Amino acid sequence: MKNTKKVLVCLFAVLMFVTSCGKVPKLSNGQEAVITIKDGKDISVDNLYTEMKDKYSLSVLLDMIDRQLLTEIYPSDKDEEAYLDSQVEMFKYYYETYYSTGYANFEEYLYYQYGVQNEAGLREGLSLSYKRDLATENYAKKQIKDKEIDKYYKDEIIGDMQASHILIKANYKNGASDDEIKKAKDEAKKKAEKLIKELNKAKDSEVKDLFAKLAKENSEDGSASKGGDLGWFNKGDMVEAFEKATIELKVGKYTKEVVESEFGYHIILKTGQKDKPKLEEVKEDVIDALVEELKKEDNKLQYKALIALREEKGVEFQDTELKKQYKTYVENNTKETK
Repeated sequence: MKNTKKVLVCLFAVLMFVTSCGKVPKLSNGQEAVITIKDGKDISVDNLYTEMKDKYSLSVLLDMIDRQLLTEIYPSDKDEEAYLDSQVEMFKYYYETYYSTGYANFEEYLYYQYGVQNEAGLREGLSLSYKRDLATENYAKKQIKDKEIDKYYKDEIIGDMQASHILIKANYKNGASDDEIKKAKDEAKKKAEKLIKELNKAKDSEVKDLFAKLAKENSEDGSASKGGDLGWFNKGDMVEAFEKATIELKVGKYTKEVVESEFGYHIILKTGQKDKPKLEEVKEDVIDALVEELKKEDNKLQYKALIALREEKGVEFQDTELKKQYKTYVENNTKETK
């Protein structure tokens, strides 16, 4: 028990405070009193310690353990400092924009909203979160198998594409009724379909020039001045509907049906297609993509990563009660997600 109290010193700083500031009354059993109650049962330091230990100690201990382990593995660097600076600025922005009238100052806001005393405490918590994310990334990468990399490469990796488009927007005012919105969409779609009919009349050798002309005259975005040219792009650079339609096109061909997206109605002409890069060139990108998929699929991934790290580093709980609590914690956070 004495060893456990030493480990939990940061959690029980309040106990140190109440027992070191002047004379502390003793109870009949010799324990120091935190609270005395007239005609009632007094509260001792041990009572307070036991209550806090049961409710908070495991969480605080895990923070202490992880901070020690992760600081050794991931020393603070310029990337982390830049991240912390940006996060603190975001906290300050939200405080000044939305909460400044409700609190005396930024420190009070941090204390009541996030349980930290000041900006230094905020940075410490953010740093731990940052390092835990790094550990989770590395753990996740170790879970990725070669066959998963090969499959993702085969199914998802393509060479860069080049395309031009004509965008026709559905123009309606804010607050427009459903009927007004439908009418604007119908008109925009009909205009796009009319342009497709015009393209259909052209010879194959004439399509590219005609498309550029129609784009300059009709497209409602910044690419109009360039004949609709959007340059080179790959998966993830465009909205899904646009991307899917472009992938399905052969070079020199355009969409015979209007492609609808949140931006409006597109007619797409595919103007270029590069060869698929070699696996060695994109392997790290493939692994990163698979890691992101794993994060979405497994909401307990970080728990598993940190549990594995603590086991690897030989962390053992000597206190029987805390050991029991941690065993339950591990069981609850390593069950397979259905």
